[in-house]
Amino acid sequence: MFNLKFKKLFGFLGLFALIFTTLSGQSFAKKHPTYASKTCNGQIQVVIHASYGGGTDTTARMMSIRTRRTLNTDIQIVGKRGGSGAKAQNYTLTRPKDGCTIMALTESHLYTMARGKSNMKISDLVGVARAMEEPTFVVVNAKNKELSTVKKMIKRAQKKPISVAIASIGGTEHIGMYSYSKAANIPFKAVSFGSGAQSLQALASGKVEASLLNPSEAAALIADKKIKAIVLLHDKALADYPKVKTSYSMGHKVKVVTTRGYAVLKGTPQSVIDEISKGMVKAMKHETFGNYLKGASLDPATSPAGTKVWDKQLKENYKKAAAALKGLGLTK
Repeated sequence: MFNLKFKKLFGFLGLFALIFTTLSGQSFAKKHPTYASKTCNGQIQVVIHASYGGGTDTTARMMSIRTRRTLNTDIQIVGKRGGSGAKAQNYTLTRPKDGCTIMALTESHLYTMARGKSNMKISDLVGVARAMEEPTFVVVNAKNKELSTVKKMIKRAQKKPISVAIASIGGTEHIGMYSYSKAANIPFKAVSFGSGAQSLQALASGKVEASLLNPSEAAALIADKKIKAIVLLHDKALADYPKVKTSYSMGHKVKVVTTRGYAVLKGTPQSVIDEISKGMVKAMKHETFGNYLKGASLDPATSPAGTKVWDKQLKENYKKAAAALKGLGLTK
C-alpha cells in the first residue's frame, strides 16, 4: 500500500532510474569482464512480478544503478506479472542456474509458494541480498480516543473485535494482524477493500478502526494527524518515531516487516552467489540507494544485507507466513 504522495515519488524515481540505467550503460561491462560478462553475455535479468513504476520495480532499478558497476554488467528489469508472483516464479524456474537471472522477492512470493499456487518451492531459492526491511505500524484513526493506545485496544477488543482494513485476504496486512492478535490477545475482524489506497481511505474516514501500514505509507497521514501509530511491530524503534513503542518492548514478540530482496536458483555456483551478494550489498550501501532508503525512514547501514543474513531470514519468513496462512484456514 502506498499513499498518493509516495506513489508519485516512486513514479518519479522509477522514471529516473529507467532513463539512467538505460543511458549508463552497455559499454561499462565490456571494459570490466566478470562472471556476468563471461557467462551472461554482459547482461543480468532481474525478474519482477509487479507493475513497472511500482515499488518493486523502482527498488530494483535504484539497486541496479550502482550494481551495474559493482558487478560490471548491464542489468535488464524483466516484468512477469500475474498470479501474485506465480508467473515470475515459474519463469525463473525455466532459467539456467548460473546467476544470470535474479528474482526480486517480496512477501507476496512467500504467500504464493505457501499456498501452492506456483511450481516453485522455497527450497528452490537462495537469497543473495536484502534491499530493504521496512517495519509495520498498527495505526488507528486519530480521532478514535477509544483506541489511542495498545492497552486501550486490547481492552476494547475483549468486548468487540477490532475492525481492521486490509488490502486482500491472505495478504501482508491480514497475516500481520493475525500474528499480532495471537500474541497480544486482540480479537479482530478483517475487512478487505481490494487495494491499499481504498484501505487507507476507509481508515481515514472512520469506516474501520485500524490497519497496518509501513512508515513510508503512513508518514503523510500521520503528519496530517489523520491517523495515529500506536505500536511498531518490530524489536527496534525507529529514530523518526521515537515515541512509538515497539511490540517487543510491550512483551509481544511479533515482528511484521515488508522486505524486498533478491534470490537465485539453488544450484547456482557458490562463487557466483558470493559475487552477486557482495556486489549488490556494496551498491545498496552507496548514497544513491541510501538516500532512497532514508526516504522510507530506513537506515542504509542496516537495511541491505548479504546472502548469509538474507537467505536465513527468507526461509524464516516463509515458515512464519506458512504457519499464519494455515491458522487463517487459507492453506491445506
